Amino acid sequence: MSRDYPDEPAGEFPRPPRTVTDREGREVELLAADGADHDGVFEMYVSFDPADRAQGIPPAREEAIEDWLETILGEDTLNVVAVHEGSVVGHATLVPDRHGEHELAIFVLQPFQGAGIGTNLVETLLGLAQSWGLENVWLTVERWNDPAVALYKKVGFETTEAESFEIEMSILL
Repeated sequence: MSRDYPDEPAGEFPRPPRTVTDREGREVELLAADGADHDGVFEMYVSFDPADRAQGIPPAREEAIEDWLETILGEDTLNVVAVHEGSVVGHATLVPDRHGEHELAIFVLQPFQGAGIGTNLVETLLGLAQSWGLENVWLTVERWNDPAVALYKKVGFETTEAESFEIEMSILL
């Protein structure tokens, strides 16, 4: 499968670790994460609002969350977490596909949505990806998820496919 990507690469993105202040005045640390961060990420997903699940992820049952985290916190994935007062409140991941490209997924706990954490998470994850030499990142988002679509466009993603109930977007790093 061949995806379309923008002709020009995006600019430089910030890299972890970094600390930002969200629109609610909360200090949030953005940190590279891996399997050692399993427990904090697991707790975030256990408390994730079922209404915020999209496309079947994150999984709802604890056993399914464990299986999923085994994949997305693996050695060949890139992960950034948002931590506020010692708790993981957001997580973004880049998972390699079988074409050498990387699919982006991001999740922010409901009380922290709409405060800029998602934008900072995505930018920081893309900065980590640039430091690893990754170039092709894509995602799918439900067509009606206006806040997410706006976030991705703001960061530099372009729509490449919009024929179904999902929109596919991509960015060239």
